[in-house]
Amino acid sequence: MIKLDFEKLREDFPIVSKVIYMDSAASSLTPRQVIEEISRYYLEYRANVHRGVHRLSQEASEKYELAHFKVADFIGANSEREIIFTKNTTESINFIANSIELDNRNRNEIITTYLEHHSNFIPWLRLRKKGFIIKLLKPKPDGTIEIADFEKLISNKTKLVAVTHVSNVLGNVVPVEEMIKISHNFGALCLIDGAQSVPHIPINVKKMDCDFMALSGHKMLGPTGVGVLYIKEEHLNDVEPFTFGGGTIEDVSIDSYKLTRSPERFEAGTPPIAPAIGLGAAVDYLTKIGMENVLEHENKLSNLAFKGLSEIDNVEVYGPAENKVGIISFNIPNLNPHDVALVLDNIANIMIRSGHHCALPLMKEILKRPNGTARASLYIYNTIEEVKKFIDAIKEISKI
Repeated sequence: MIKLDFEKLREDFPIVSKVIYMDSAASSLTPRQVIEEISRYYLEYRANVHRGVHRLSQEASEKYELAHFKVADFIGANSEREIIFTKNTTESINFIANSIELDNRNRNEIITTYLEHHSNFIPWLRLRKKGFIIKLLKPKPDGTIEIADFEKLISNKTKLVAVTHVSNVLGNVVPVEEMIKISHNFGALCLIDGAQSVPHIPINVKKMDCDFMALSGHKMLGPTGVGVLYIKEEHLNDVEPFTFGGGTIEDVSIDSYKLTRSPERFEAGTPPIAPAIGLGAAVDYLTKIGMENVLEHENKLSNLAFKGLSEIDNVEVYGPAENKVGIISFNIPNLNPHDVALVLDNIANIMIRSGHHCALPLMKEILKRPNGTARASLYIYNTIEEVKKFIDAIKEISKI
């Protein structure tokens, strides 16, 4: 494994010269290389894709299609046909939720967990209107999932299991590989929310054997406005497209239509061309660094931050100390988490997130903190020195 100079890498992110950015779980920063690739599209070959025969359209189409290949390779998919570009993780999950129907096999259960972001929770709750029963897997107080609890919940009536790979609040890695295997043993499908895992740990969906995975470009050094829905090839003809229109069809008559192949059949209208090309560049950037290097660097920072916060008397730290990515949620009991975030910004130039992080069931039922938490989330451009400054700042704020 090649050792990289992460200090040198910081030069690709101009913002870090102005602030200490610790809100990457919400949205990561974007390196110059990604911005330059997006600019090249607008300045050199700006055109729509899959529409024209002129050379600008041909080049745009080639780069857009190449982005599918890059993402497929990055997450270990079989082919670019399994990669659908959406707006974000939320749209990707809703894509599948809108395709789920009751069938004659009496499979009317969907399992999700208390850990989920609202995007992987509300779409399934809505399916009660279709007659589905929603079953919730409850984690331990530190957010960890016990496989034995999952085995008690799943049944031959389970149609789909939807679970996050990494909690956006606690950062803990969920044992999704085991859950997928068990799900398939019961004949159930499995959707993985990879928004917080794909940017931080090596992923191979083929080895994982999930049926669907959702992720966002803006959390993995890419631009906003582009997400990914991975659909295992064997399910491509079973999933109903979310929208219909230009580019999705092979043929249309006055009373019928025939859809084209994936991914075009799922990407109606003009797609997010520039964001997708930018995501391809972000994948190139992370691939060059090596996801093993990303994980190793982040683990050092996360361990230091978790230990440092845990040693401060007037600070509550949530989640497990191990088997996690660089997401640390905490509270100073006598302060609102929003106040903690504002003071950090004002006195230390440190940017963190505060609130319920779109995970109210977890906040209310597991952490018992309805006002939410303060959350620091780390990435490749953060340093040991920044983490130490963060800990020192929290020490001072805890004395207020």
